[in-house]
Amino acid sequence: MNVAQPFAKPLYVMLKPASSQCNLACRYCYYLKPCAHDAVMSDDLLELFTRQYIEAQTQHEVLFTWHGGEPLLRPIAFYQKALALQRRYARGHHIDNCLQTNGTLLTDEWCEFLKANHFLVGISIDGPQHLHDTYRLTRGGKPTWATVVRGIRLLQQHDVEWNAMATVNRLNADHPVAFYRFFKDIGCQFLQFTPVVERISGEVAHYSVTPQQWGHFLCGVYDEWVRADVGHVFVQTFDATLANWAGEPPGVCSLSAMCGHAAAMEYNGDVYSCDHYVFPKHLLGNIRQQTLTALLYGQRQHAFSQIKSHALPRQCRECQFLFACHGECPKNRFATDRYGEAGLNYLCEGYRQYFHHVASDMDFMKAELDAGRAPMNIMGLRSEGE
Repeated sequence: MNVAQPFAKPLYVMLKPASSQCNLACRYCYYLKPCAHDAVMSDDLLELFTRQYIEAQTQHEVLFTWHGGEPLLRPIAFYQKALALQRRYARGHHIDNCLQTNGTLLTDEWCEFLKANHFLVGISIDGPQHLHDTYRLTRGGKPTWATVVRGIRLLQQHDVEWNAMATVNRLNADHPVAFYRFFKDIGCQFLQFTPVVERISGEVAHYSVTPQQWGHFLCGVYDEWVRADVGHVFVQTFDATLANWAGEPPGVCSLSAMCGHAAAMEYNGDVYSCDHYVFPKHLLGNIRQQTLTALLYGQRQHAFSQIKSHALPRQCRECQFLFACHGECPKNRFATDRYGEAGLNYLCEGYRQYFHHVASDMDFMKAELDAGRAPMNIMGLRSEGE
């Protein structure tokens, strides 16, 4: 078996037990594609994956990530089987589960199950109603915001741990303050947002955020957060920025130095290098023919992990903020830099605006960490300066 040097950090595989099946048809979804109703993970494949996934880990902690499509299209009984298999093959590992859902199918029964089994639930919601309902629609074209918020309230009533995962698109990117305050108002303490950058026939899709919008959005949300919420509301992008400033792993692949530690597995056992690269070119193999250990630690995935750092254009290599960005996600590297070299990240201008904006604050928070003090002390400094 040709196996490369194992990654130093845990490996994650995004599981798609219902493939791309979903009860919604979000207009910007990169994973929306025709899918047969019987395209669901079988019990025997679930068992094979569970055993191989735990065996492939180099760390004590193991995280099962249930994704889609919409994973709640599988019944509770499916996840009960998954938990039983996790217990059977745990072999001393500590196992956690997280599930990413659009929230529209949540019920009291689902929430009781999620709470009893300590699931972390990620809810996809794009801000206030008029912003969310523009793109996140049912297959019949109906709005979904009210149903999603109802799902969040159910999670809160049952004390299920949850976080919000929002896309930043051409519409909501112009409203960073309203966007952030909405999430605070609904009681969100953990917030992740992802820029929508999609291309259709080589052209940037009309719903994609522009580089200028992305920079304005990051700065606007940051200014709201840094005044009063450091240490109380956790925004993944800001936490990752501080981690890179302090020389620590950022915890988000887009701002990490390497890709390749987070793969995706389809309902039939096909394993792909990344959830954003579920294309034939990046198919690593199938766990019925090769083990996850061979696929995830093999030379092809190792080569994929190197693309991020080895394919940087000159503008990136010379950038003072390379340590904080690492060129961001390779899927967004289709622009041309100022030297005429291909491979610049489409969002580069926005990221540079954001890093310049937060640099002095990040220097201060890093110094606080180095001195054994809390980064949240930045709030006092900000108050004195206003």
